[in-house]
Amino acid sequence: MSTAPPPPRSDTVPYAPSVPAASAVRPAVTPPGTPTRAALDWRIRFGVLSLIWGFSFLLIKVGTDGYAPFQVTLGRLAFGTAVVAAVLVVKRERLPRGARTWLHLTVAALLLNALPFSLFAYAELTIPSTLAGICNATSPLWGMALSLVALSEDRPTRRRVAGLGLGFFGVLTVLGAWQGFSGLDLGGTLMALLASLSYPIGWIYVRRTLAGSGHSNLSLSGAQLLVATAELAIVTPLFTSLPTHFPVVPLLAVVALGALGTGLAFLLQYALVAEVGPTTAQMVTYFIPVIATAAGVVVLGESLSWSTPVGAVIVLAGAALTQSGPRPRSRPLREGARPCTKAPGSASATSVVATPEVCPSRQS
Repeated sequence: MSTAPPPPRSDTVPYAPSVPAASAVRPAVTPPGTPTRAALDWRIRFGVLSLIWGFSFLLIKVGTDGYAPFQVTLGRLAFGTAVVAAVLVVKRERLPRGARTWLHLTVAALLLNALPFSLFAYAELTIPSTLAGICNATSPLWGMALSLVALSEDRPTRRRVAGLGLGFFGVLTVLGAWQGFSGLDLGGTLMALLASLSYPIGWIYVRRTLAGSGHSNLSLSGAQLLVATAELAIVTPLFTSLPTHFPVVPLLAVVALGALGTGLAFLLQYALVAEVGPTTAQMVTYFIPVIATAAGVVVLGESLSWSTPVGAVIVLAGAALTQSGPRPRSRPLREGARPCTKAPGSASATSVVATPEVCPSRQS
């Protein structure tokens, strides 16, 4: 769905602001570690999020039937930004300040939004939405491979390396490598894979430049979406002309793609991570290609060979292995010491955000 799945397994992920940023999710009067009750059970919201992101590839395909890929991307970013901006206003949160922060956000917006969203839109001009959804599922594999090189604290394990190999074997199965990739548009497929690769590159960049910036996750992500919209607003007129007519169905698809697949989906994931933690929330990644494939076949009538679902299962199994690892050992607490608690965070289609583990420095 042209989303950004959760980052490669790590104890710290991008947008790890200081402890006070927790107030963006919980009222300041709520003691740390106290869960909040939502109007809807988190499982229902998890299912809604899976459906929204899973159907995003279908919406991209429908949108590009009436508008140029850059126009589809600009529309989704504009409507997604509007939704998040409305929440920022309601919560009375301000956008980040400082030229250095905005410079880093400009790069992050390119890598996590403008570039991958545009690549997926162009890719779906020549490949089915089912294949685009499966290519999106390779993002955790790219992330794991890159983190081993770029992040010194991420150590390879046999299980994760096996998952990496298994995942890319699944990609070859989906693409039908034994048939010489016959009947496959290599250009569109490569663009979809490059879009998936762009996400972990962006995660690593944000982790190195914006983690611990002191701004709230919602504020940083809203600013990132705003910058991405501005980037597309500059690029789109250079490569496209204004539409002479506005087909209704593709226009509605773009509106839904932005308002739901980018704006609302981010807010849902933001709340899910705060409530159930990033490990459970990131499981939505493994439902996206399943829903994208079903939507493409049932709604759009796209053909499906045996290698596509089989390869997709292998890709997801490999991705799951790369995200797995030994459980952290719990150390005994000294008498009178408080246990560490996880501050809330978020992962989303627009960015991946989380706050670090918070350990009180004083004893009770």
